[in-house]
Amino acid sequence: MTRAQPLRRTLVVGIIVLVTVLTAAVGTFSTIALRNDLIERLDTQLATATDRSFDQFAPNGKPPGSRGAPPGAEVLGMPGQREGTIAGLSRNGEATSAQVIASDGKVRNLTDEELAALNAGFEDGTPRTVEVSGLGSYRMIMRTAQQAGGTSNTGSSALIMGLPLADTNATVLQLSLLIGAAGLAGIVLTAFAGTLFVRAALRPLDRIAEAATQVAEIPLHQGDVALPVRVEQRDARPESEVGQVGQALNILLDHVSGALSARQESEEKLRQFVADASHELRTPIASIRGYAELTRRSPEQLPESAVHTLGRIESESVRMTKIVEDLLLLARLDEGTEVRTEPVNLTQLIVDAVSDASAAGGDHEWLLDVPETGVTITGDSMRLHQVLMNLLNNARVHTPAGTVVTAALRLEADTTIVEIRDDGPGIDEALAAAVFERFVRGDASRARHTGGTGLGLAIASAIVDAHDGELSLESRPGETVFRIRLPAATAPGRVHGEQPASP
Repeated sequence: MTRAQPLRRTLVVGIIVLVTVLTAAVGTFSTIALRNDLIERLDTQLATATDRSFDQFAPNGKPPGSRGAPPGAEVLGMPGQREGTIAGLSRNGEATSAQVIASDGKVRNLTDEELAALNAGFEDGTPRTVEVSGLGSYRMIMRTAQQAGGTSNTGSSALIMGLPLADTNATVLQLSLLIGAAGLAGIVLTAFAGTLFVRAALRPLDRIAEAATQVAEIPLHQGDVALPVRVEQRDARPESEVGQVGQALNILLDHVSGALSARQESEEKLRQFVADASHELRTPIASIRGYAELTRRSPEQLPESAVHTLGRIESESVRMTKIVEDLLLLARLDEGTEVRTEPVNLTQLIVDAVSDASAAGGDHEWLLDVPETGVTITGDSMRLHQVLMNLLNNARVHTPAGTVVTAALRLEADTTIVEIRDDGPGIDEALAAAVFERFVRGDASRARHTGGTGLGLAIASAIVDAHDGELSLESRPGETVFRIRLPAATAPGRVHGEQPASP
């Protein structure tokens, strides 16, 4: 799978590739055009020199060399011939002799190996490039007596002349190196300037991304959420594509802000309604419970069905009282008015909670894993004890007899961790995702048999949140762990009843 590349890098690389391709194309075209032009000029010089030499040394149609001197020497002996020029005689398509002007200005005969290169299939009057061993590349041409205006009795004798391509190749190479150096410098400059240009062009997009990141870091799922972040007006103009993105993001944030405000207002009304209703229901429920209990204890003999009915009214009023109290507690926790701050010996609190749970659940095995020295934190002792009891009771009610329940306490860096672990059947994955929501109950494998309200874990989570902590769950068959993370402990104390060590 191809990894996505940053837009900035993609644009810079694209610009560099485009400039490189254009530079290479222009350089190649210029080099080829220059080489062709130089070769065309060399061919013109070669043709002119060959015609002049042929007219000089083959008058009246006589073949070169008819005056007794080697044909190459006769041609090369003419004034104006430059170093490296080759001239020779060809009979029946085979070079028989040839000479070259050496670097010292003297004329020398070609060796057999050098002469063999002149046997290439020349077409009369058409220059071609020939590689002469030891001498390099040459543009060579062949002229016959018949071509120069002679008669056909000249047979197949011909004059071969060649001019070196060394100067042409050197000029082309120099141009190629110059274009290459200039192109490389241009590519480096393009990379630098392109990076600056792309960075400046994408700076508005960076600011938009920064604004979106700030919004993404705001916890939108809880509390009264404000969205003060907006894309700056200079980056939200519809005239440009980036501005259209910024404008769309601002519109989206306005809509989200309005939705969050409406949600918060609705939650506040609902919370206030729950608090008011719970508060108002406490008195009539208590009255119903009191009257039911009073009637049941009346000295007058009541029918058995009436006694049973009054008992059910009393038990249901007790259950309703518990629900009302839990709802009222949740409403107050949501308002942040139900948690006190005081030093709490968390180790002793866990010891007491496990002791209470073991008394209520004698058919379970209860274990403690706490440090010898007490751990003191700042919080609400009563509410934290309620959290522990909720979790321990949850383990007791929803696991079979014989289950091992362990309460552990440890410190990790700046965090205090409390774990309630059991080796029961575990919690279904679908239920675990919503276990801390209100009025959520377990499935058949962990069903409540005691008429629970489904608010215990929701209350525990709300209390831990009020302590700036986190309550989480990990569960699989054979192990369920409720983990409480609280802010760092203060200086360690001693478990209640222990004496400090002697100095």
